[in-house]
Amino acid sequence: MREVLRSKIHRAWVTEANPDYVGSIVIDEALMEKTDLWEFEKVLVCDVTNGNRFETYVLPGGRGRGDIAVQGAAARLTAEGNCLIIMSFEVTETPIDPKMILVDENNDFVEYLEGIKHVEPVH
Repeated sequence: MREVLRSKIHRAWVTEANPDYVGSIVIDEALMEKTDLWEFEKVLVCDVTNGNRFETYVLPGGRGRGDIAVQGAAARLTAEGNCLIIMSFEVTETPIDPKMILVDENNDFVEYLEGIKHVEPVH
């Protein structure tokens, strides 16, 4: 068994960082569907802006609104306007094709990514 990347939202932008909440990351429901993220699924979040990494769980945000809102204690590890990579993983015996997407500065879907195709910076 190996733990492999299953989903990735690449270069999402934090729309809200609110420490006064129970805890989670709120993600636009349309982006969740494109990457097959489930409500309450555990994710690893990497803040490209400051280098912080943290785990939390996903809650759906408004469809098409571009929500990427970090809640609870994790909100102290990022800030509104920071750039994130959001990833989920799967334990499997066989290789899988991860669902990876690139979003723009408004968190609108740009394209599906294939790991080997994007060895150069995308923004």
